[in-house]
Amino acid sequence: MTAPVTTDSAPDETPVTDDGGRRSARRYGVLALTVAVVVGLLLGYAGGLLTPSLTRPGDSSAEAGFARDMTSHHAQAVEMGLIAFQKGSDPEVRQIGGDIATGQQGEIGTMQTWLRSWGLDPTGSEPAMAWMPDGRDSVRDGLMPGMATPQEMAQLRAAQGHDLDVLFLRMMIKHHLGGIHMIQGILDHGGDDDVRKVAQTMKNTQQTDLVNLQNALKRLGG
Repeated sequence: MTAPVTTDSAPDETPVTDDGGRRSARRYGVLALTVAVVVGLLLGYAGGLLTPSLTRPGDSSAEAGFARDMTSHHAQAVEMGLIAFQKGSDPEVRQIGGDIATGQQGEIGTMQTWLRSWGLDPTGSEPAMAWMPDGRDSVRDGLMPGMATPQEMAQLRAAQGHDLDVLFLRMMIKHHLGGIHMIQGILDHGGDDDVRKVAQTMKNTQQTDLVNLQNALKRLGG
């Protein structure tokens, strides 16, 4: 799960004496984040395995649909967060990006473990958002609520400096708002208490992220 943003651990806070040292520090930071993402995924798998279930949700259940769709939704957020961490010019933006990438990768591990423990495939036959009442109406051009288009993702990958910082913040705010909408769907319509508990934690985390994202965007004049 992501935590409220702190800037004292930002990758570029360590003084360097030249550009070579700065590049080395950034490379070390990327390596550390990669390790953290993998650890987060493993912890997510462990968390999912520890979730007890007396009755298994079926293939067309709200729980299965949520786990599958939110995995895809989170995967895009992980990519966006890694881009911000690796290329952002603002220390807080890099910190936010790293926190989102590691936190949501861990949640992907939890959701995929649910599906395996229920004896279900990672992908199902139901259309995206079919598990949520009126959910299919929220899909636009194949994209779930808040998700960036391929063109927007290409723009983010190509952006640099301040432009990248602002674009990431705007895109992630939209992404989180869509994610919270989906999470509220499982909270309202899901019947598995353990899934609802994890979903509530996801919602709380993303609401905290939103405050940090919006404050950073305001600070950067976006």
